[in-house]
Amino acid sequence: MNTNRDPQTAGRPFDVEWTVVGSDIGPLLLAATGQGLVKVAFHADATVRDKAVARLADRFGGEPAEAPGSPRLAEPIRQLAAYFAGELHEFTLDLDWTLISGFNRAVLRELATGVPYGSVVGYGDLASRVGQPGAAQAVGMAMGANPLPVVVPCHRVVESDGGIGGFGGGLETKRRLLALEGVLPEPLF
Repeated sequence: MNTNRDPQTAGRPFDVEWTVVGSDIGPLLLAATGQGLVKVAFHADATVRDKAVARLADRFGGEPAEAPGSPRLAEPIRQLAAYFAGELHEFTLDLDWTLISGFNRAVLRELATGVPYGSVVGYGDLASRVGQPGAAQAVGMAMGANPLPVVVPCHRVVESDGGIGGFGGGLETKRRLLALEGVLPEPLF
């Protein structure tokens, strides 16, 4: 994953484009700036979509544009489709980390690069990896604040006792993602 921002555009206001796409776990809202994918939202019905778009407008200071055919969104759409088809195991998208900072950003960057497809990590282990042993609860908060779920795979973070832990997209969604990656048996629906 390319996590670097273009220095020529750093600090300038960003135009945000978004669309909703279908997936094996329901509709996903995808939003991107010129820097890369900035937001993925689960269960993107009208209410979720409107809230996500309003938050993006507040954060970026302009109304995000609905743009289903946007070149910015074409590669995220393609890679997510390949992931859900079982054909892609590592995302190679440009990411815009604007919506996350500090400890949460450090944790999510470690997660994005250090926990590969088909594996899991404990909350406490991830805290140790970023130099904060004992910060398992803070890691859980960072997972809940992840603006880029699936792409930054917070579904791969589990409890040390074998439980799957919480998940902003719902536990059934987490089970489905872990089953897709072969970590859990296919859930019964």
